[in-house]
Amino acid sequence: MATREQFKMTVAERRRRHFSDSFKIQKVRELESGKTKVSEICKLYEVSEVSVYRWLNKFGTMKNKKERLIVETDSDTRQLLALKKKVAELERVIGQKQIIIDFKDKMIELAEETYGVDIKKKFSTQQSNTSGNEGNNTGLA
Repeated sequence: MATREQFKMTVAERRRRHFSDSFKIQKVRELESGKTKVSEICKLYEVSEVSVYRWLNKFGTMKNKKERLIVETDSDTRQLLALKKKVAELERVIGQKQIIIDFKDKMIELAEETYGVDIKKKFSTQQSNTSGNEGNNTGLA
């Protein structure tokens, strides 16, 4: 009786092999339907895993899909929803604060025009570090 070892191909023989596209498509369909595994095809036809994955990439139905399946627990989902609500609330608060800031800036601008006085603080001037007393701040001798 013949053994599998007798039918093993040499490296040179395997390099010369060429599988038809219809054969590759058939094997890819078997892989996608779950009838066979990559390791089984590799062992049965003496082909590398890299080659089989290339077939999958070229002929597979999933190659153009950019979708991913994300599995998460119920607590993860609740936490994600809570975080989204918090982000929305913070964005709303920031929007309200920005409206208040814009309103105050406009009021200062109108007051400056109306009264002719520079109301805005000038950051270029330095504050004095004395207490307001003129002269020596030393104690009595």
